[in-house]
Amino acid sequence: MIFLNGLGSESYDSFWSLVTNIGTWTPLFILFFLLIMRQYRRKEGLVISFCIIFLLLVTHLITDLSKDFFERLRPNNDLELNGIIRVLRQPESFSFFSGHASTSFAVTTLVVLFLRKNRAWFALLFFWPMLFSLSRIYVGVHFPLDLLAGALVGTILAFIFYRGYKRFIEPYSASARPL
Repeated sequence: MIFLNGLGSESYDSFWSLVTNIGTWTPLFILFFLLIMRQYRRKEGLVISFCIIFLLLVTHLITDLSKDFFERLRPNNDLELNGIIRVLRQPESFSFFSGHASTSFAVTTLVVLFLRKNRAWFALLFFWPMLFSLSRIYVGVHFPLDLLAGALVGTILAFIFYRGYKRFIEPYSASARPL
């Protein structure tokens, strides 16, 4: 963590601060929505979009519960590390596991599962959660294990939601087939 965080310099601070801000990624969320709506009929695309939003909420809730359960201090709040690392953000909540990693990997994985037909997008779509997650080390608020655990939890939740969708929602929807 110290090594990765130490790779930074003031000239990159504004870039990584922008990357770590969720609002920066709004155009990507719009793209996700448009890709879903393009591949599925209107009604089904909206149902899938609501499924993605529900996954986001569940992932966020599990992340918050996990942080309160493990009570792991963030690097920026650890007195031994605070003087050694670059700190660009000062969140007060706990660290384990990363909400940025869990939610971004959950959403991206579920979108990719629904867009299986368009395999060319897969690698490009996963660029976002990887960059978004790494930004949390750069700004000094997460350890690498926080990111790995968050990515794993988000990915697992996405697969659970996808299987649930396929089993409980799709069979009852006449328009559930891609265009």
